[in-house]
Amino acid sequence: MDELKRQLLGWLEADRDELIRFMSGFLQAKSANPPGDTREAADHISRYLQARQVPHRFVAAFDHMPNVVGTYEGGAGEGRHLVLNGHIDVFPAIDDYGWSGEVKDGKIFGRGASDMKTGTAAGVFAYAYLHRLREHLKGKLTLTCVSDEQSGGKYGTRYLFETIPDEVKGDCCLNGEPSGINNIRFMEKGTLRFRVTARAPGGHGGYPHLSANPIKIVAAIVQEMERFHGRRAPMPADIAAALDTPEAIAGTNKGMGDGAADVVRFITVNPGVIQGGLKVNQIAPDCMVEFDLRIPFGFDRDEILAEVRAIVGAHPEASMEMFDAHSYPPSAADPNGEMVRILQDNVKSLKGFTPVPLSSLGGSDSRYWRYDGIPAYLYGPSPVSMGRRDEHVTVEEFLHIVTTHVLSAFDYLRK
Repeated sequence: MDELKRQLLGWLEADRDELIRFMSGFLQAKSANPPGDTREAADHISRYLQARQVPHRFVAAFDHMPNVVGTYEGGAGEGRHLVLNGHIDVFPAIDDYGWSGEVKDGKIFGRGASDMKTGTAAGVFAYAYLHRLREHLKGKLTLTCVSDEQSGGKYGTRYLFETIPDEVKGDCCLNGEPSGINNIRFMEKGTLRFRVTARAPGGHGGYPHLSANPIKIVAAIVQEMERFHGRRAPMPADIAAALDTPEAIAGTNKGMGDGAADVVRFITVNPGVIQGGLKVNQIAPDCMVEFDLRIPFGFDRDEILAEVRAIVGAHPEASMEMFDAHSYPPSAADPNGEMVRILQDNVKSLKGFTPVPLSSLGGSDSRYWRYDGIPAYLYGPSPVSMGRRDEHVTVEEFLHIVTTHVLSAFDYLRK
């Protein structure tokens, strides 16, 4: 192992208790979105970096949603630009225990322990520790800790791409969203989210000849949307090959539940909300359903959307409203890319196994880089507890994610 990597490992081991304290304090810093006030958590990051004289600043569309951004150059000449990305905002906590940051029984508890303050902390530590060795690095390292991911990203990563693109795009992005330590996420499904509303005069249930029935119309549309469910994507050969290995199939099913290895290949349709009707013997004047379609890489999302609009348009009483902030195309990076190999080598050295490149079923800010042709990868903790009252990360897994991000960022910037 490189002597400088040994030095990094030595620093991380010596600072073990400090890293855990930072994480506990990070979880105590309330940053639920909604409502989206992340100042306390952003200040926690800023204090850590400021104490170590590591350059950073706040870039914000609104004062209560600061994004922490920092960049520095390596001292070993020209090279690539690596961007570390994570989000500060988290799901709302069920009760005050969500902000406890309790360290107990080898676990660190709190809202965001899985999604995704562990991964964000790993980026902060990679940025800070590599700053101490920056004279040995080539190229440039950028940190982006954003305050708006849970609500669509308009004021987080998307805002940074719109306002300071040259600073945050780079040549590669490493993200610590929850994935599970046995895999590396290189691809994500896209989404189509929309509301369909059917309206009619309504009236007495015994007089169906006087009004169309919005509930029946919505029920018909729900059935017609099922034509998409199970439609398999025509994926590029390299991506299909990566997903079809026995290791990828086993890893996907283990990490996301039996059957997930098949689900990543096809469109899913979920009518998640439906409302209509006031009384059993009335014809409702309106009925509403909200859909969430997940679209794998290989499909043209706009073509799917055109089909959706045609289904709705065939019902004169129905209208459609898109949820644009939560609708976006699928994205993918090279499943055999350089950062994949770097992560695999470091995990193999640290843990004795090789993480497998897989697809995510959900989405992340990594898509913004992939849309620009920039490879972006996720390597983070287990997603199993995210959103639960007892959301947590084990101390061992937390330290492993931190160490892997520090060493992998170092390797990328040494070449």
